[in-house]
Parts: sequence; C-alpha cells; structure tokens
Amino acid sequence: MTSLERTLNCFSAEPIHILDKGISLSKYTLLDLSVENIEVKNMDMADPTVCQTYIDSILKQGDALVAYGGYLEQRGLYASNSHFSGEDKEIRNIHLGVDFWAPTGTKVLAPIKGKVHSFKNNNIKGDYGPTIVLVHSLGNTQFYTLYGHLSLESLDGLFVGKEFFMGEVLGTLGAPDVNINYAPHLHFQIIKDIQTYMGDYPGVCTTENKGYYASNCPNPYFLLKI
Repeated sequence: MTSLERTLNCFSAEPIHILDKGISLSKYTLLDLSVENIEVKNMDMADPTVCQTYIDSILKQGDALVAYGGYLEQRGLYASNSHFSGEDKEIRNIHLGVDFWAPTGTKVLAPIKGKVHSFKNNNIKGDYGPTIVLVHSLGNTQFYTLYGHLSLESLDGLFVGKEFFMGEVLGTLGAPDVNINYAPHLHFQIIKDIQTYMGDYPGVCTTENKGYYASNCPNPYFLLKI
C-alpha cells in the first residue's frame, strides 16, 4: 500500500456516499463492462441506449438503483472511437476510475472536503463532458479528485478555490447529449500528481502505461469503502 493509499484508507472506516444520500448503499450493485464479460461481448456498449438497456437489466437483477465498478477494467467500448487511439494506434482501454451509473440529474456529492482546482466542458465525443477537479489536503498529503460526465449546470457559479465540504452537492449527472454520448454516470477518479492538466486528466490508458497510471490514480475504494 502506498503512502497516499494509506492516507485515504485511514480517512474513514465507514463507506462514503458520492451520490445522493437518499440512495441507500444497499441499493448499489457491481457492474462488469470488461472484455471478459461475455454478456457484453457482442453489444455496442458505445451506444448509450444499448449500454443503458444492459445497465437496467443488471439493476433489475440486483434490485438496485446504482451500478458501479470499472477500476483498472479493460473495456472494449473504446475501440471504435479514435479519441482513444494513441499516435502508435495502441488503444487506450484500461479504465482508471470508478463509474457510478444512475439516472440523469442524480446529485453528486463531495466525498471529502476540498477546493476547486479547475473545471472544464470536455465536449469531444467520448470525453468527459462537464468536468470538475477538486484538490484536497489530508495532513501533509495533497491529492486530487475528478468528477466527469456532469450536467452543464454543475459548472454554473464555479470558480477556482471554491470550497466544498464533505457531503455537499457538487453537481448532477448529465444526459447522454451532454456527457458526451454515454449512458448517465459519474466517472470518479483519484489523482496523486495532476501535472499541468486543468479540468481534465486521462481516465483511460494503454496496457503499456497501466503501471504508471495505477500508481498515480489509486483505487477509489481506499477512500469510499464502497
């Protein structure tokens, strides 16, 4: 366990809500969108309607309201989008955060006290759409959290340095035409070193770079305990 992982793990012994507290954590269920899942192998999961239909089936099966998962998951849904191809044409398909799939408009909460580092509407197909990045300090440890696929309204009134307290509403989930072309969900990612990125940071990497990004973007479970 790294120093940042230990710091995150020690913050709270209890699970932390990152979506509307009115949704019980007992209503969360795991979702597998990996290339190992034969159920999605022949589905066009890059189509938000197809993706939502599959998610709805998983929610019904689990008597749940939120589907979540995806950390370091290798996904096939990026293959058809040139946005995820590098200069050497190697596909970025390793997911670096955790996704929380829930209806458009669902409230997104700050899981820990922080300040706005940056924000941006990354409005290229396949990107995050409206995105907020917070910076946090725990003792001598500084790190960042990224919230992607939000509504446009989530960016209203924001400014660098704006403070959010733990549990405060940060924004809401955007619709597919805003988030950009995904079924509604939150992409949540923890980042140790954000470098020069503003309102953005890679949320998917190549297999070759998995080691670096896994170290720089620890598993959100250490903080959320979900």
